[in-house]
Amino acid sequence: MAGLSFNPRTVIGVLRLVLFATLAYLIVRALNAAVFGLVRLRRAFEAPTLVRNIFSIIAFTALFFIIFTQIFPDVNLGALFTTSAIFGVILGLALQDTLGNFFAGISLQADRPFQVGDVITVGSHQHTGVVEEITWRAVKIRTFQNHVVLISNSTAAKEPIEVGPRNNLNARLVFFNTLFSDSPAKTIHVVREAVREADNVSQKITPIVRIRNLGESAVEYEVKYWLEDYAKYNDTDALVRQRIWYAFRRNGLTFAYPTRTLLVERKSKSAPGESDAAPIVERLAAVDIFAPLSTEETTMLAQAASSHVFAPGETVIRAGDPGSSMFVVHNGRVAVQLNENGRPRTVATLSEGAFFGEMALFTGEPRTANIVALEETEVLEIGHQAMKLVFDANPDLVESLSHIITERRQALAASEDPGAADMDESAGLLSAIKRFFGLS
Repeated sequence: MAGLSFNPRTVIGVLRLVLFATLAYLIVRALNAAVFGLVRLRRAFEAPTLVRNIFSIIAFTALFFIIFTQIFPDVNLGALFTTSAIFGVILGLALQDTLGNFFAGISLQADRPFQVGDVITVGSHQHTGVVEEITWRAVKIRTFQNHVVLISNSTAAKEPIEVGPRNNLNARLVFFNTLFSDSPAKTIHVVREAVREADNVSQKITPIVRIRNLGESAVEYEVKYWLEDYAKYNDTDALVRQRIWYAFRRNGLTFAYPTRTLLVERKSKSAPGESDAAPIVERLAAVDIFAPLSTEETTMLAQAASSHVFAPGETVIRAGDPGSSMFVVHNGRVAVQLNENGRPRTVATLSEGAFFGEMALFTGEPRTANIVALEETEVLEIGHQAMKLVFDANPDLVESLSHIITERRQALAASEDPGAADMDESAGLLSAIKRFFGLS
């Protein structure tokens, strides 16, 4: 070394340098603990390990140079480093990876894409775990198999990183399916209620259940929910699947699997459609407007009626649309809505057994209101042709039905003087029905 000769005085100086350097190291350690401990107490903030290491390196380097110049005042440090340039290049190449990790660690600390306690997934190897420590060299994560993985800072800086912050409501998706015959509205309600009560599922956001695909053998769903502690997502996913299984079992829902269905048609000894029409006959017989009909006439209507199922929020009929049929609510509920200033206003709610659209059936008038399903609703549609068959068989029904329809309209309008107006309206309605059905 330039400026240094190996004699007893130099040896003593080197020993003193080692002694004071050791003392300086201890002082730096104590200073590090004092400074960052005070920061933690005052600001409730834990300084990153990398920042503390950089502080220690800079402080120790400064103290070392001061000690060196005091012990060896005659040594020219500039000349010392100049003559050691080649050695420095060799050392730099040898420490290339180490320096890369060091500066990548500084970059990670500056950007702070994740912190201790976050769940991260790093790179193509899909290392997933909870961040335990971020040092000047590597990121230490603990996987969900309780393994410790060290990912060098240079690697972490180059690879894509998926972060699940610890103080954030992170979402998860779990997939399942049902048979095509299972009601989507029922499935969505059952699964949502089952999932929202599961442990670690956040109560702040209601789980979302939606159809993701109509597959070849099943209706495919996904349920999206948010976790309080994302580090436990594996256990929570398993619990959610368990809750869905039990909810399906309680509510008569069925998971689907690839099947082939063979349909065998057998001739029935009973009249065609007789067994299927029985519940519909019972429903129509309880409707006020069909009270004058005989059992045979009601059965004739039931066999000609069409059943339609609507999802919650679907529109059954729209105001202004042409029509020649009426509807009876078989299951569920619908809302009667009128448009006011471009916005719908609900004026009535109709439940099972209620009917609507009768004026379109009997006179062909356009629809006067919007009818919207409030829940999954099944309606029975009775068309013009079915009603004409009944009138052709019993023409006297026209007059009875016209009186019933008139009374209903008067009741809905809450007329104060239904006397003579009732008779005129009934006569006008009777004429309109006969004209629409081509009756004399």
